[in-house]
Amino acid sequence: MLLDALSSHLEGLAAERGGVLGVLPRLVADDSPGWVPAADLVREPYEGLLALVDETAGRWSAPRHVAAALLWKTYGYWHTMPMALGWGLGRRVPLMRLEDTLVRPSAAGVTVAASRVTVAVLPGDPLAGAEGTVVVPGLAAAIGEALLESQYPFVRTLSTLTKVGERTLWGSTAEAFAHPLLTLGSYAEAARLLDEIGPPVAGLLAPDGDGYRRRTCCLWITLPDAEPCSTCCVC
Repeated sequence: MLLDALSSHLEGLAAERGGVLGVLPRLVADDSPGWVPAADLVREPYEGLLALVDETAGRWSAPRHVAAALLWKTYGYWHTMPMALGWGLGRRVPLMRLEDTLVRPSAAGVTVAASRVTVAVLPGDPLAGAEGTVVVPGLAAAIGEALLESQYPFVRTLSTLTKVGERTLWGSTAEAFAHPLLTLGSYAEAARLLDEIGPPVAGLLAPDGDGYRRRTCCLWITLPDAEPCSTCCVC
């Protein structure tokens, strides 16, 4: 009941994409093999994370720092999407803590899920206080805390290991909020959420017509013969 609207929306997206979606619609991991604890990827010696980076590098003939940026663009997008859509659809935000998050390679690049999910809700929500919820005074602040807890370890580690800039990586997270929210409403709504979240994602997108452009580059354009993204700040 808590996340029915979100799960239904994600199931619709999966159907539109031929089943290729990088997050499980119900968010909770199934019992299929191949899941790896996300927290293990950001612990020394980082073998699992570097294997994902190198696999990405091989797929796109990319230097390691570019591969790290593209891997994060994928992982960060799928990890962020439920928070963005949960906020946009009903102001109920699913939080997947780092220690609860699971990941596996997939046709979507990677698929993320969690062993358990906590849903941040506002005090006036009819389900506030129900099992699985945490009542918060503001959803944007809860999202900001979640980003620092569950995404910053990846951003910090990828930046340290491959010398890709942290701001570049956070730009992909900022876009991961705006892109799905544009399917629900105007960019102004997404911009408001990003501003309310604050650092590290505020100020990394700029309005452009009915949409936006990034202020940082995801580095896709550096690949041989790559076409620029529609939100590219370079072109």
